[in-house]
Amino acid sequence: MTQDPTIPLRAALAQAPAQQFIDGDFRTPCGDGLIDILDPATGALLSQASAGEAADIDAAVKAARQAFDDGRWSGLPPARRQDMLLKLADLVAADADALALTESLDNGMPLMMAKMGGVMGAVGMLRYFAGWATKLGGETITPSWPGEWLGYTRREAVGVVGAITPWNFPLVMAVGKLAAALAAGCTVVLKPAEQAPLSAMRLARLVAEAGFPAGVVNIVTGYGHQAGAALVAHPGVDKISFTGSTLVGQQILRESAATMKRVTLELGGKSPTFIFGDADLERAIPAAAMGIFGNAGQVCAAGSRLFVHTSVFDRVAEGLTARAQSLRVGPGTDPATEMGPLISARQRDRVASYIEAGREAGVSLLAGGNTKGDAGYFIEPTILLEPGADLSVSREEIFGPVLCLMRFGDDDLDTIAARGNDSQYGLSSAIWTQDITRAHKLANRLRAGTVRINGSGPPDPALPLGGFKASGFGRENGRAGLEIYTELKTVTVALT
Repeated sequence: MTQDPTIPLRAALAQAPAQQFIDGDFRTPCGDGLIDILDPATGALLSQASAGEAADIDAAVKAARQAFDDGRWSGLPPARRQDMLLKLADLVAADADALALTESLDNGMPLMMAKMGGVMGAVGMLRYFAGWATKLGGETITPSWPGEWLGYTRREAVGVVGAITPWNFPLVMAVGKLAAALAAGCTVVLKPAEQAPLSAMRLARLVAEAGFPAGVVNIVTGYGHQAGAALVAHPGVDKISFTGSTLVGQQILRESAATMKRVTLELGGKSPTFIFGDADLERAIPAAAMGIFGNAGQVCAAGSRLFVHTSVFDRVAEGLTARAQSLRVGPGTDPATEMGPLISARQRDRVASYIEAGREAGVSLLAGGNTKGDAGYFIEPTILLEPGADLSVSREEIFGPVLCLMRFGDDDLDTIAARGNDSQYGLSSAIWTQDITRAHKLANRLRAGTVRINGSGPPDPALPLGGFKASGFGRENGRAGLEIYTELKTVTVALT
């Protein structure tokens, strides 16, 4: 009989010391507070992490500050930074199986998603941004002044970056911020989400093995209101890069103002999808289903509002219902699982409260609506039929496997777009139609950072990701995702 591959890893995680990674070393934390890390599939204790305090953050920031100011990283030749990032990418790839299993145990996501979207996505981030390390540059500009002048711009690393990452895709989100900041020449203090910090601490061991100079990468686990708040408030931090809820993003903005930190925020969403009557339903229906049920709906860009043309509404509703009812829900480490648990009992209860609010408002359910099982934090894939636009289920980010299904008729594109834009959020959107002119016209009218037409794939490191309105500002990925970690300096020289 084949041994359960989770058994030795569970044992190792249970015995792992609760440490912080600061200035190139694994350290005993300043305080004795601990965070219980629970397996979302069972609710059982998986491991414990240190509840880092302000003193731990201070030590990490001072290490990062020293490493930046003395040039041990920012002063390296760009090709050396590239080589270090590529070496880390190779180490992450070599550790893919263990990292993916750790991620699946810690977060609950299906193992294949943890490996391909999480670990290999992280490898792709490192390799992509490694290439940018040698390509940062400015431009020459001739001033229109009397005499002869040389004018040019420089891209310089912003300094010490405080990176605060979410629990829904722990590894790839942490690596994405690290890779871009390090390629630009910054040093980093990473505070992973307290609900799922285990892959970040495993990453710390790979950072140490790769040979990064001490202080360049520091990882401090802890609660958001303690370690996270201390990181945002610390005067030695030049920039905060945050991915998470809009509410916390607003708080970070307010608290960063005192020290004039640069801030990038990738926040929530209530993203619309539109399926027109001429759409390829064989592709659109499963894509719409996984757009909300993938990772149990715990995706900032989840397609949680689906608008379907009345001519195909019944077919789409039937297909989505069948998919929701047949979806295999279970522990992420089970190879047969298609949708795992939610991250915590608190998140499960929060999602359930939204569904109940919809029921109380008279909304019909086509599928799901209940918690699932006696152990773990499972909720059935749920479809709400035509909830009113003013209801909380239609307006607020639920962050769970809950789809609001609505119909539209032969309205003009301005009217259709207005329904999609009727939200405080503007992160993502999707359009399904074979009329490419209509698709582009609607894309022009949607207030969203990303518009996907007739399909989508996993996040690509080369494609900027970010939102309009309350979905944040600044961009992850691509050139824009690198330049947010730089300051632009103008130099002018009088030649006569």
